Amino acid sequence: MNNLNNDVTQKRKDEHISICLEKPVQGEGITTGLEKWRFKHLSLPEMDFAAIDLTSTMFGKQIKAPLFISSMTGGTERAYRINQALAAAAEVRGWALALGSMKVALNQSDLAYSFQLRKYAPTIPIIANLGLVSLNYGLTEEHCLRAVELAEADALVFHLNSLQEVFQPEGDTNFSGLLQKLESVVKRSSVPIGVKDVGWGIDAEVRDRLIQIGIQFIDVAGAGGTSWSQVEHYRTPPSTIQYYASSSFLDWGNSTADCLLELRDGMEHCALFGSGGLNNGVDAAKVIALGADAAGFGRTLLAHAVDSSAPQQTIVERLATIEYELKAAMFGIGVQRIDKLKYHSRLVPS
Repeated sequence: MNNLNNDVTQKRKDEHISICLEKPVQGEGITTGLEKWRFKHLSLPEMDFAAIDLTSTMFGKQIKAPLFISSMTGGTERAYRINQALAAAAEVRGWALALGSMKVALNQSDLAYSFQLRKYAPTIPIIANLGLVSLNYGLTEEHCLRAVELAEADALVFHLNSLQEVFQPEGDTNFSGLLQKLESVVKRSSVPIGVKDVGWGIDAEVRDRLIQIGIQFIDVAGAGGTSWSQVEHYRTPPSTIQYYASSSFLDWGNSTADCLLELRDGMEHCALFGSGGLNNGVDAAKVIALGADAAGFGRTLLAHAVDSSAPQQTIVERLATIEYELKAAMFGIGVQRIDKLKYHSRLVPS
């Protein structure tokens, strides 16, 4: 693989963390669409709240809840500390953990440690992560398999971030011919391969192409949360075209709810994950009721990983709250087991 300017890459990753924490990076004029749905309350649930069971499975491993920490960061010391806290908290609560993009670890081996979190999370599913466009910029099938090995991962997800790359000053924008290259990785991999967006959503046309080549899970990562065109807006010099153009895309994307509704009927042999702007356990309940097998949380957890003298404890408490909210929503509609929440008839248009 061609060597990148690793100093630039590391600087970019730390800038992404700071911008997501300090700047208004949520899309404007578009929402997750989850507010358009509500649960019809059941006043007599005829069940014991304490008996509610969130247990699920992911990639052959049992997890305590169908929830995961969505891909965020890695590749710097600051990112490592964040990932360490996230991994340890995920292990305590039994959530899955999706890593940030690992390309930097493949370019520079001394940064691989920031993604090597298995010692903090020995039992939960860990998902390695690479940018699909990197297959056009020197990333090989061997590198993809190496990323899984480095992370001791249970699966590998490729993220689709076309508009982020367009507005990124150092972006990679050649997205041609990627499907065929992805298919070759799928055929060689011994772990499940998935695809996710980064906050603009995946539609049925892309789903069908992905399923045709053997993709085993899709995370819609819909619009309504972080806008990565806006994140790059804050990294771009004001004198550039990208700086001005990026603001025109604040309302771009397919909402999380719309993505799930569009994709769910064609996923018989492919797992469907729902992320993108989720803030609480009620959002998670809605995502699962709309057809997702698991719900993911990203930027809403980031502040808990950095703004505390005991980040792991803070994140554990946040994850526990989300689980409690999910259980309360299930109790409110009389659902005792998480598998019975999917496609539930008490989720109705608001």
